[in-house]
Amino acid sequence: MDVGDGFDIANGTLDASLSIGTKIATTIPTQRRCTVELTNESSHYSLCNPRVYVHSGRCSIPFPPRIQPSSTGQALFSKVPHTATGSIGIFTYDLHNISTKTSSMKIAVLFQVPFNLHLKSNMYAVGILDISRECNRDLFTEMSKSTTTTFVRGKAKGPSLTHSCQNVTIMATMSNCYEPVMKVQVCDD
Repeated sequence: MDVGDGFDIANGTLDASLSIGTKIATTIPTQRRCTVELTNESSHYSLCNPRVYVHSGRCSIPFPPRIQPSSTGQALFSKVPHTATGSIGIFTYDLHNISTKTSSMKIAVLFQVPFNLHLKSNMYAVGILDISRECNRDLFTEMSKSTTTTFVRGKAKGPSLTHSCQNVTIMATMSNCYEPVMKVQVCDD
């Protein structure tokens, strides 16, 4: 056997390995994204001034600047391509009182879509906060780890979440998969 035959055998083995690796890679889902549908069913508030903090991933399609009563807005949060990370973050909307034309509260929503659902579960949280709270890393940390009473948190495979404060209720559900849909509703008590 000469050197050329050795290279041919090595190339054949490498091609077979790459083929097997490609087949495995195409069967494992690698896309992590979270679609959020936010419905405003309140007759007293419009949702305005959306803010987003993304801990991991990016906001691929942003929310609209304002969601009027009886309207819906959507956003899409995705993982960064070619990374072993998920799509994780929070967003807030000011609750703008239609009659007084002021905002004293805001809603906050957490979404966590990990890269590997075998190690961690999809999580989400909803809450109603004072208007002065910033949508930043501190709020993200509080919503993902703390046990305060300004929000409720749960796993996507669990029951829906409901939180009420000062005549406003926020409710949410989230599917438990690699590309979940979260449905959030804001309504009057």
